[in-house]
Amino acid sequence: MLNRNTIFAAMASLLVAGSALAQDYAVGGLKIEQPWARATPKGASVGGGYLKIANTGTTADRLVGGASDVSERFEIHEMSMDGGVMKMRVLPKGLDVKPGQTVELKPGGYHVMFVGLKRPFAQGERIKATLQFEKAGKVDVEFVVGAIGGKPAGHSGGHGH
Repeated sequence: MLNRNTIFAAMASLLVAGSALAQDYAVGGLKIEQPWARATPKGASVGGGYLKIANTGTTADRLVGGASDVSERFEIHEMSMDGGVMKMRVLPKGLDVKPGQTVELKPGGYHVMFVGLKRPFAQGERIKATLQFEKAGKVDVEFVVGAIGGKPAGHSGGHGH
């Protein structure tokens, strides 16, 4: 039988673990879920950011850019395979999010790129950024930094996303 101290300790550890998870944000009919980034090695000039954008509204919108104090530029990119070669390109017009659609920015697909890093991303820190949407406007978010090559906080893995 569990005593009161054991239960309290377990609850406290869950609260601490939960505080490391990324937050969710909203602007207009858009919900931005769990922004995260990977730690970068010393001397890296770029870092990747990932998140989900759910459009719960009735109007299409588009992620058109953003900004952060940790980098010179904030770009929206797409990675794809072309004849067995991985290619990355900037999406100059941004990324569409249709009504009822959820778009996932993840490693190996769509992502944001922090270009011209002013310092490396360290595991456990939070990177402040502003996302700019064509219609909904701006929303301030924090990207939770995980391990180099890691997955987002709370990611269970094993489901092939």
